[in-house]
Amino acid sequence: MIFTKNPILGTAKTRIGKVKGDETALKVYLRLLTYTRDITKSLSAKKIVFFNKSIEKEGIWDDHIYSKSMQVDGNLGDKMGSAFTDELKVSDRVIIIGSDCATLTQADIEDAFKTLDTHDTVIGPAEDGGYYLLGMKSNHNFIFEDMPWSQENLLEETLAKLSSKGLSYALLPVKSDIDYWEDWAALGWEL
Repeated sequence: MIFTKNPILGTAKTRIGKVKGDETALKVYLRLLTYTRDITKSLSAKKIVFFNKSIEKEGIWDDHIYSKSMQVDGNLGDKMGSAFTDELKVSDRVIIIGSDCATLTQADIEDAFKTLDTHDTVIGPAEDGGYYLLGMKSNHNFIFEDMPWSQENLLEETLAKLSSKGLSYALLPVKSDIDYWEDWAALGWEL
């Protein structure tokens, strides 16, 4: 599952927009969306793009490769919890990623799926204290309740909740999300 924001001027990568302007922020986001598409299109797993505003009929997500759906209303936990609940009814392993980790690779995602053979959950920790990938093979939606979304202790709280229920987890390598202009500039990618 891929969670995205619709690429609308002034709504994507707003922290970059405050420094470099909304047009640059949108260009950064479109580049990240394209990268995310490129690393996921050849995965053998079912691929669903969840949009936050409306399902894009046109755009970069090929209808022959990706299913499309809407995120439910609510906070990020509500949105992810609903998506996991629905997909775990029809799939034995589900992984969710965002669209702002420019160092995530197809191999990382494939490794995450394999890790679920031996662990209840798999998490890709982000440098900012959150995570860029989350995978489960059973519904553990309690980890989405009363969480510090977009805070530096999100990963820590998630791991504590999993441990309190005796659930096993594996951590992937730490990676950086692209939230600020400095993150983007450090990549060295052109727009």
